[in-house]
Amino acid sequence: MLEFANQAFDWLKDFSSSPWFYAIIFVIALLDSVLPIVPSETLVIIGGVSAGLGELWLPLVIICGVTGAFIGDNLSYLIGREASDWVMRRQTRTEKGAKRMAKVVEQVHERGGLLLVTARFIPGGRTALTLSCGVTRQPRRWFVGWVAVATVIWGNYAALLGFIGGKSFEENHTLAFIIAFVTAFSITALIELIRWALKRARYRQTST
Repeated sequence: MLEFANQAFDWLKDFSSSPWFYAIIFVIALLDSVLPIVPSETLVIIGGVSAGLGELWLPLVIICGVTGAFIGDNLSYLIGREASDWVMRRQTRTEKGAKRMAKVVEQVHERGGLLLVTARFIPGGRTALTLSCGVTRQPRRWFVGWVAVATVIWGNYAALLGFIGGKSFEENHTLAFIIAFVTAFSITALIELIRWALKRARYRQTST
């Protein structure tokens, strides 16, 4: 099993050391914002590990991840905005749907900016939120500003996480990849746990 893992990560290291990997990071980061099938964090972290091992250039890994994510989030927003009339008509046909949409608008207005930042670290969550911002027609300038902040924080976090792993374990790149992935998963799980705890606390406050 360990030998198989070593072979897999050896292949991954060779694959991620290619200059074409910059383009792959950009494309996946863009598509992940619209179709959250392959978590783009994975590729940015891999790029960071390769940079730590001296195979790629860290600033370019960050730029590709951030730029792809920024364009993708804006594309998701535009899709939501184009479908806004149809979605709003469909949702407001019933009282329950109207209340649900009102709740979405309330949440975006109340915590929208910081919500965009935290949602960037939740695969699938960022797509739902950016689409919702478009559907509810949030101001474009406001959205672009917060998405810029969110993607810069996200891109630096993922790439630096991998870079530190690659630098710390230059002699054992399998361990570098594993530690970087486990750390990223743990941080995402912690964010989800905190989000769940805060949501539960708010629910208790409103129900008392």
